[in-house]
Amino acid sequence: MRNILVILIVTLLIACTEKEPGGQGPVTAQNKPMVVTSNCPLYFFSSEIAGDLVDVRFPSIEGDPAMWVPGGDEAIMLQSADLLILNGAGYESWLSFTTLSGENIVDTTANVQSMLLPIENTTVHQHGPQGKHSHQGTAFTTWLDPELAIEQSRSILQAVTQLKPDQAELFKTNFDQLEKRLRQLDQSLAQSFAKLAAQPVVFSHPVYQYLQHRYQINGRSLHWEPGIEPGTRDWIELGKLLQAHPAKLMVWEETPLDSTRGRLTEMGVQSVVFNPAANPGKPTDYFEMMNKNTDQITAPK
Repeated sequence: MRNILVILIVTLLIACTEKEPGGQGPVTAQNKPMVVTSNCPLYFFSSEIAGDLVDVRFPSIEGDPAMWVPGGDEAIMLQSADLLILNGAGYESWLSFTTLSGENIVDTTANVQSMLLPIENTTVHQHGPQGKHSHQGTAFTTWLDPELAIEQSRSILQAVTQLKPDQAELFKTNFDQLEKRLRQLDQSLAQSFAKLAAQPVVFSHPVYQYLQHRYQINGRSLHWEPGIEPGTRDWIELGKLLQAHPAKLMVWEETPLDSTRGRLTEMGVQSVVFNPAANPGKPTDYFEMMNKNTDQITAPK
């Protein structure tokens, strides 16, 4: 019986471990380096590059990660991470009131400062249940430009390679595959937005700057939320905007209210959804989300 018990224990220990690629012995989840990312695109890029060799995590965040405030347990996770992969460009407002060592922080846009876009015409507005806020300083949805997404992924590659230099070749191979897919996405987006030519477009929220810049979209931005009924002043401002910028297409982060969409239709404005993918509800395949977005882009009727 004692021998049988020993065999069972050994069997369970083997079952609870996993083989590290390359035949370098068992690696448990507990002894993998932990990497924490600040949004879903960075989670996806990090996972694609590091594979199973790193424990990549994205905190359970409700709503927009840019408006996130870490709780006690989340702050501990951030502080204990081997790497903290940030978007940069002013995205992580919570950095100003979260104590971190700084040694493990990776700003994925630090090397592309010349490619970042300033935000103009700052206004304070409502952003769903998270209250009033303003978009100011630098536009931060950088991953909507595949060229910038490639450079952000390159920063991740460098960071995880320093973390596990013995896996540099594998990480580079994974990065090369990711870069290839991002370039294919760039071509697909370019073809879709080319259908619009120079037709005016209205964005419901000022989060599409890099998309607009990359594909030369003739766009203007409002501060409308998909789940909030626009007020009388909002409709008046839209009417004035359409006089100078006669758009027939309005791009939303999420599906707007039926009443809003119906009134826009009456005004001759078609509504489409292009989800920025910062936090689509759970860690999601970036390419799946972006391809879905691409399919939505059609020339207005």
